Amino acid sequence: MPRSVNHVASRARRKKVLKLAKGYFGRRKNVWTVAKNAVEKALCYAYIGRKQKKRNFRKLWIVRINAGARQHGLSYSVFMNKLSNAGIDLNRKVLADLAMNHPDAFKAIVEKVK
Repeated sequence: MPRSVNHVASRARRKKVLKLAKGYFGRRKNVWTVAKNAVEKALCYAYIGRKQKKRNFRKLWIVRINAGARQHGLSYSVFMNKLSNAGIDLNRKVLADLAMNHPDAFKAIVEKVK
């Protein structure tokens, strides 16, 4: 009796991985074993990148708030302390946007906490 092999499912699995490898350089895009390793590594990097994105945006917001606060004579840490003491609950994303795109509104917040 011949061996039963589910070629439909295994081919579908390989096609799925090769589709993810589309656009890769050299044999990474069309050779199954090379593409499988490349896609696995890429998915690991994607997972790590989703965590790093959150860190990078927080760092960017802090830099922007610091630059905006220093224009009004405050450092970032002093500004954030005075902000929390004044009871103003604005997150860093909003504060960074105000510092970049709406300097008048940011100045009003700085004047309120001084």
